[in-house]
Amino acid sequence: MRAKPPDPKEQAKKAALNALKRARRAAEKSGVELSEWEGEFLTSVAQRVETYGRAFADPEKGARGQALSGNQAIKLKEIVRKAKGEAKPMKRGKGFARRGRPEPESDEG
Repeated sequence: MRAKPPDPKEQAKKAALNALKRARRAAEKSGVELSEWEGEFLTSVAQRVETYGRAFADPEKGARGQALSGNQAIKLKEIVRKAKGEAKPMKRGKGFARRGRPEPESDEG
């Protein structure tokens, strides 16, 4: 009698829940205090994954078999880095801001 092949959705759900638990444990163990927003993020994402099997509704925001969207995965990595005391969280771009203004040419002559 052969065992059933593992369900990819269940594997993704379990992996996401474990990653969330590891992030929270790492922060507690290292004594790093998570911001109120980060704590709420970990809690709410875990609840959504347990309830729905994934933490986002729009299928365009994440891969088909993933439980977390791309941005949620990035934020989770930032929280883990903060807990481990590694480099500062990733900088987000400044959008389309100008890099520098060109010097105005003066006509003195």
